[in-house]
Amino acid sequence: MGGQEEGWVPPEGIFFNGLKPDESTDSIFQHLDDRRWLVAEERAAELIACIKPTEASEKCRLAVADYVRRLIMQCFPCQVFTFGSVPLKTYLPDGDIDLTTFSSTPDLKDSWANDVRNMLESEEMNENAEFQVKEVQFIQAEVKIVKCLVENIVVDISFNQIGGLCTLCFLEEVDHVINQNHLFKRSIILIKAWCYYESRILGAHHGLISTYGLETLVLYIFHIFNNTFKGPLEVLYRFLEFFSKFDWENYCVSLLGPVPLDSLPELTAELPRKDNRQLLLSSSYLEACSYIYGDNPLQEKHNKDFPRRSLNVVDPLRLNNNLGRSVSKGLPVFISIPHRFSLQKLGVVSSFAVVTILRQET
Repeated sequence: MGGQEEGWVPPEGIFFNGLKPDESTDSIFQHLDDRRWLVAEERAAELIACIKPTEASEKCRLAVADYVRRLIMQCFPCQVFTFGSVPLKTYLPDGDIDLTTFSSTPDLKDSWANDVRNMLESEEMNENAEFQVKEVQFIQAEVKIVKCLVENIVVDISFNQIGGLCTLCFLEEVDHVINQNHLFKRSIILIKAWCYYESRILGAHHGLISTYGLETLVLYIFHIFNNTFKGPLEVLYRFLEFFSKFDWENYCVSLLGPVPLDSLPELTAELPRKDNRQLLLSSSYLEACSYIYGDNPLQEKHNKDFPRRSLNVVDPLRLNNNLGRSVSKGLPVFISIPHRFSLQKLGVVSSFAVVTILRQET
């Protein structure tokens, strides 16, 4: 299903659908000097090594997750699972822990949050607690969440969120397909760092883009370039270039191809590319993933339409789920960042002379 093509030099012209009418993809398609990019990728690897999960951070998060799991299971009969960036191993140093609770007891759907909150507040007052618990709060949102700090790590607890586990399985499989020493995961870490620390656009609870939404956009870049990257830095570069030129006012992003917003509620996708070059993931593969990992595959085509928002990204597993729904209207996110500013930010986030290397290209 695609892979690295040695010596691949893209032809000239515009080959992507969904771009702004007045934008060119010449810079997206430009050939990148192998020698200079190798130096830049080596320096980016040093940055990723500083921010990626470490053995110590993994041990700490696993211990905290196990501690909270045991506390929840004392409240009522249930099973508790970790999902999101911790088991995927793509969390940043400030990353939180996502837990979801499953129980066959029907009444818990309405009472679980109060039970868990009361238990955590009691533990907060316990001087002999295994870990320090503080700032317990209940967030009444589309997905109810009990949030707290445990050893200064944010822990989010939800109920019956099978979709989170399905998403985790899907992203693990995609990482296996892309391979190249977990290039997909390493690229996610670098791009998350840019979005969180530099552009300040990551964080669904603050009206910003969700982590899964961002991961889907990263996957789209792998998909349309068919995994032809020298390393995570090039993925970030292509990511910034492409989505700064994407026509967000008229299209939403879907792995099946850009969907014109005026076609909604029907999700009628255009082809991702105008030429005949192979994509990373076939349509049959995406359909199979949607069936296997979709939380309700037999009810996929129910009456709920895809909700249009200011930023529109189609969930590859649940096609009526808009992964951009958390983004506040008018938020100046990266989709409006000019090309030069994007490259400037690329230099800032790497903390190395990457931009200088890129500008020396001839």
